[in-house]
Amino acid sequence: MTQLSPASIGSPAPDAPKALRAVVTGASSGIGAATVRALSAAGWDVTAAARRLDRLQSLAEETGATAAVVDVTDQQSVDALLRTVTEAGPVHAVINNAGGAFGADPVAQAKDDDWEHMYSTNVLGSMRVTRAFLPALRAGGQGSVLFLTSTAALAAYEGGAGYCAAKAGQQALARALRLEEAANNIRVIEVAPGMVHTEEFALNRLGGNQEAADRVYAGVARPLTAADVADAIVFALNAPHHVNIDQIVLRPLAQAANHKVLRG
Repeated sequence: MTQLSPASIGSPAPDAPKALRAVVTGASSGIGAATVRALSAAGWDVTAAARRLDRLQSLAEETGATAAVVDVTDQQSVDALLRTVTEAGPVHAVINNAGGAFGADPVAQAKDDDWEHMYSTNVLGSMRVTRAFLPALRAGGQGSVLFLTSTAALAAYEGGAGYCAAKAGQQALARALRLEEAANNIRVIEVAPGMVHTEEFALNRLGGNQEAADRVYAGVARPLTAADVADAIVFALNAPHHVNIDQIVLRPLAQAANHKVLRG
């Protein structure tokens, strides 16, 4: 069977505009940073947006992307990002990657702050960024909005109620948007990864406890990497524009389901 290499995945479609421009939120680490690298390597003009300017600047020096500070929980910050991006030209893709999981408590011990943080970043943050950029995406002639959700949106598990609910809400947002914007030549894509080993996801979720974060991946031979997910994102965005890849679900082979993980 022929295997697709990242290079063959990363080729813009023949009907795409010559200067493809994308905005990636949550770009300072993990899947967001990997997506900036993969899109830049595929010839896109990328704006890497996140809160941590120092990390963005290092990523910009590495990839040639443009660094832009944004806090997706703040509408004024999102509006400033929109102005910065659109002043430089048209926009063809927005990748809603900012978000994350916070806390792993059962519902009986759920913490309001954790749940509010997850909704504010994953759901409301995606809504704010998408709402702001929709007019520019429509004006660009062909646009794509991509949501980085999770297999947590597909099946609940103990201790994951808040994160599962937030990702399910983000998924519902994507599905409604697809119906609303098809007439405007805007694709809406969802990429839902399972277990991805990044430097911060589990650490942030578990309150900075490195030992607990390491246990999440203990014995799993090959969890997904951020680059694996970024390749899927580039593949979906570089499909011919009349092809809308509604949803990509990807897991490591060792994770047959959210509740079934093979550990050595």
